[in-house]
Amino acid sequence: MGVHQRRGRERVVHTVELLDEAYRCGEGDEQEPAGRQDGGEHQELIAALQRCVGKDAVLFRQEDLLAYECDAYTLKKALPRAVVFPGSTEETAEVVRFLAQRGIPFIPRGAGTGLSGGATPTGGEVIISLARMNRLLQIDLPNRRAVVQPGYINLHLTESVAGHGYYYAPDPSSQQVCTIGGNVGENAGGAHCLKYGVTTNHVLGLTMVLPDGQVVQLGGLPDEPGYDLTGLVVGSEGTMGIVTEITVRLEKKPEGVRTVLAMFDEVKQASEAVTGIIAAGIYPAALEMMDNLAIEAVEKGTFPIGYPRDLGAVLLVEVDGIAEGLDEQIERIVDVCRKHGVREVRPASSEEERKSWWNNRKTAFGAVGTISPNNLVQDGVIPRSRLPEVLSRIEEISREHGVRIANVFHAGDGNLHPLIMFDARIPGEEERAVRAGSAILKVCTEVGGSITGEHGVGLEKREEMRYLFSEKELAVQLAIREVFNPENLCNPGKIFPTPARCAEMKRRPAGTDDRSGGRS
Repeated sequence: MGVHQRRGRERVVHTVELLDEAYRCGEGDEQEPAGRQDGGEHQELIAALQRCVGKDAVLFRQEDLLAYECDAYTLKKALPRAVVFPGSTEETAEVVRFLAQRGIPFIPRGAGTGLSGGATPTGGEVIISLARMNRLLQIDLPNRRAVVQPGYINLHLTESVAGHGYYYAPDPSSQQVCTIGGNVGENAGGAHCLKYGVTTNHVLGLTMVLPDGQVVQLGGLPDEPGYDLTGLVVGSEGTMGIVTEITVRLEKKPEGVRTVLAMFDEVKQASEAVTGIIAAGIYPAALEMMDNLAIEAVEKGTFPIGYPRDLGAVLLVEVDGIAEGLDEQIERIVDVCRKHGVREVRPASSEEERKSWWNNRKTAFGAVGTISPNNLVQDGVIPRSRLPEVLSRIEEISREHGVRIANVFHAGDGNLHPLIMFDARIPGEEERAVRAGSAILKVCTEVGGSITGEHGVGLEKREEMRYLFSEKELAVQLAIREVFNPENLCNPGKIFPTPARCAEMKRRPAGTDDRSGGRS
């Protein structure tokens, strides 16, 4: 490594330490965010940003910045220095070049629906919001592809091509409001990712602004030789650059779709039915599950459908494809459910009933607000065969930490979403919820799973990365990030663990590159 690179990395490490120390050690203090300039310098920064994008595209007053102090993960908050709304790749690059030349960190942001703090400031960054870059640039039906800007809403893409018999497969529960750029950042999934895969399986190419302001094109050609840089960027949580155009794959609508609803007295029965359906050689497009607490919540939500209050669990199973043969698959699914003690199982009698079941399921996260003032949504992955065991362990964790936990998740691919309920007004409850969430993720890794399936790591699960990766493995990932983001200005402080104790950070001399971390 050359002297210039080494010194650059030392500056980066020291900057990250200062930002993180201000965040972790100064929580709750009445102080300016880390990196805040004095009044004159701040005014100069705002004026320069306004020259890049226009006066109406920069927010800097505190009352305006409050809406950007966090994303949908609300347990950690900090004010950004400013929020900028570029309208094109060129404006984004101009803003990034300006900030990079002055060593000012910045964060790309979509709709703010992220659930792991990926777009949350740690104090003093400029947020680059892509909300105004919300156009559908091209539809190429013969080649089954479309080009969108990052602020384009997920569901709007399907609506734009539905009349031609096509759709966009990734379908997060927030698809009515989440953006495709945000989906790219987190490698979002959805109910139908069991059969169709997550976002990375549907992204063909990207235009990206690197953290120094250069614009690069990644992918775009079928079977392109060389490294899969597009795949590397999808899911990198905005730490490698800012994506400004996305080429995605479109799917032809299946000829037929059939959905089955199965109600069980016990979670264990439903879990075993999930394994039984896959073992029978049936590969559903979606296989979703909700437990009793989740059912209670959705029945108090916007789309109740009349579930019995004493149900232990509900399965929603969907198959699609060539119409001929779907009825046979439905019969086999019904038969498997009956073998596992189902109380009631039935196919949807109409398209309206099928849609009502899905509306009910997709509002589950928000509906938990009807039975709890606050909740923490976790996102772990486990081998499908370990569902009964892990759900039993989650129940134990609920009792051990004194918090209620509702389970609603993509059962077919083992992507769990425990909703840990608490009341932040009661001292200690939030801390218990956080500890319960970490304990659940530890169980997921112990059975051969992961700490995230689609929500990302962000701020929330940085320390839990050590459950999954050794220090050497984390160092390799950091080295890859530094190729794209050597000054660590683009979404700093996300994904990777930090030193465990504030005192440890204060002891370390500026510029020391100690990645070993360690837990207290």
